[in-house]
Amino acid sequence: MQQLLWIETLLKFIPGLLLIIAPLTTLRVLGLPRPDAGFWPRLCGALLLGLAGATFIEGTSKGHGLGMAGVIVVNLTGAAVLASLLILEAGPKSRRGAIAVWLTVCALVLLSITEIATL
Repeated sequence: MQQLLWIETLLKFIPGLLLIIAPLTTLRVLGLPRPDAGFWPRLCGALLLGLAGATFIEGTSKGHGLGMAGVIVVNLTGAAVLASLLILEAGPKSRRGAIAVWLTVCALVLLSITEIATL
C-alpha cells in the first residue's frame, strides 16, 4: 500500500506543480482548452499539490493524511466528472486533448481498482 501512496503523491504533485508554474503552456502542450488567464488552472494545481501533500503525510510512518480511502474517492470522482464531460462533448475540442483526458480517466480508474484491491 505504501508504494501506491507514493505513486499517488507523484501523480498529483507533478501536474500540480506544472499547473502552478506554467499553467497556459501546460494546457497547450496537452491540447486542453486554455482560458484567458492562468487563475483557474493554477487553482487546480494548488488543489493537486494539497492532495499530494496529504497523501505524502499519509505515506509517512505517523499517517494522519488523506488516506487510501480518501484517495480512491478523489480519483473516482475526478474520473467520473472527466468522463461525463467527454461523453457530453463538453471537454476538450482537440483530438489530442480528448485523448489526454481519456488516458487520465483510464489511469484514475485503473489506479483506484488497484487501490481497492489492496484495502
